[in-house]
Amino acid sequence: MSEELTAAKAAARRTAYAARKAAHADPGRRAAAARDAATRFLGAGLVSPGEIVAGYRPIRTEIDPTGLMQALAGRGHRLCVPVIEGEGLPLAFREWHPGCAMETGAFGAEIPAAGDWLEPTLLIAPLVAFDRGCWRLGYGGGFYDRTLALLGSRRPTRAVGFAYAAQALDAVPREATDQRLHAVVTEREVIRP
Repeated sequence: MSEELTAAKAAARRTAYAARKAAHADPGRRAAAARDAATRFLGAGLVSPGEIVAGYRPIRTEIDPTGLMQALAGRGHRLCVPVIEGEGLPLAFREWHPGCAMETGAFGAEIPAAGDWLEPTLLIAPLVAFDRGCWRLGYGGGFYDRTLALLGSRRPTRAVGFAYAAQALDAVPREATDQRLHAVVTEREVIRP
């Protein structure tokens, strides 16, 4: 990656982190945003019956997908969450269900203490920033990009960003290995490229 692109991504992350932190600051607004985004997701026809869905356990100031994951479990979907197995590797996914025993994984994210390893066909992806073209800016480790490339080489796989509307940028700086999202869901809308 060029120095110019590295600098552009770093600047975009700083802007988006600040916006996300502000959106996350008020507990009442935070809970309402998560609830509203979950409602929009469930009403948008983004998940197929019986599909295995990967959610995530929120860290830092990420919007919390727990309510959405609980609703999907209630509709009969098997769910899983990402497990980082090592730097430079794609994510693995361990089965999650409401109330399962959790432990602390990499970067402080909760992961299931036990359970089956699953391969999802729909990933609900956390992010730092997004744009209206559904390009995602993550933390810079490339985990989701590698994972989407690998899973997509095996079978049709989709990723949907889950975020606060405040995380939107006019344009996300990107490189050739970045994977485009199929949609982004916020508390205000569902965005499709």
